[in-house]
Amino acid sequence: MKPTQRLHEVGQSLWLDNITRGLLERGTLARYISELSVSGLTSNPTIFHKAIEGSSDYDTDIATAPAASGNEEKVFFELALSDLRRAADLFAPTHRRSNGIDGWVSLEVSPLLARDAQATIAQAQALHAQANRSNVFIKIPGTPESLPAIEECISSGVPINVTLLFSAKQYQEAAQAYLRGIERRVRAGLNPAVASVGSVFVSRWDTAVADRVPGELRDRLGIAAAGQTYRAYRELLDSPRWGRLANEGARPQRLLWASTSTKNPDAADVLYIEALAAPFTINTMPEATLLAFADHGHVADLMAPDGGDAERTLRTYTEIGIDPQALAGQLQRRGAASFEKSWVNLLASITAKREKLTTSGS
Repeated sequence: MKPTQRLHEVGQSLWLDNITRGLLERGTLARYISELSVSGLTSNPTIFHKAIEGSSDYDTDIATAPAASGNEEKVFFELALSDLRRAADLFAPTHRRSNGIDGWVSLEVSPLLARDAQATIAQAQALHAQANRSNVFIKIPGTPESLPAIEECISSGVPINVTLLFSAKQYQEAAQAYLRGIERRVRAGLNPAVASVGSVFVSRWDTAVADRVPGELRDRLGIAAAGQTYRAYRELLDSPRWGRLANEGARPQRLLWASTSTKNPDAADVLYIEALAAPFTINTMPEATLLAFADHGHVADLMAPDGGDAERTLRTYTEIGIDPQALAGQLQRRGAASFEKSWVNLLASITAKREKLTTSGS
């Protein structure tokens, strides 16, 4: 049995953290679904920027798009939705077979709206309607300013992937927003089965402290933070509050591990995949990490429901002067700023490509 299939067998979904038109055109994504147990897909502004700037696959669409000031965002969403609809259709059998638990793709709202909840709500609802697929998540960052948007979108029936979560506290705040949205639907007599995932970023923890910790503490902080979050996740699923909503027909907000590629060249390239194996969770991984795990990954011990030694490990970092809670806030703010930068660069690359293609074609 392939390691990817083994991970699937223990109850964890494998999603691909990448999308390009080439993956669709060459049948690569279809092959990953059939051969490597891939059952979903995530994207973000950085991924799309690399896809558009790094290939000519989108040139025709960009060249023929209406050229108007400020139109780059509209052009991008049309390009992205075209790809994501095709990916969603590939995952549609998985989505049907799992009764909506799996088989999702994700599209992010503009990161420039992160501090404007009302604008985020409007764009999330519009994008979901425009996608016209039942298995498309709209991604909203789990920043404090965006929590009202998450609640409102869930309440209005829009499936949400809450992104840019780093700690158990941030996850719990996002989960509370999800629960409030579901509770509003129950009170209104609406179907409470609105899907959501909470995406917790892992490897960025270790990158942030790499030059501040002794060798024996390298590449352990992200896994410890994930363990603490997994405990919070399992406790929520066992809570009376969730039990009441489950009795109404609600679906749990699944926990998703993101940023799972190994950044330290001296560490195993499948470090975070093996360490984060846990039932009823999702691991979304870049293409290189997926292929590495399929080749030489190993599924051994699953994550402990109580977090294992996560709390003890986190205390060890505190003892050497690293405050995990403060760092989680910094990482979330840095992540939001990084996505804003990628977004600006993405729109600029669309403008530059259009100008180049127009000039060369004239």
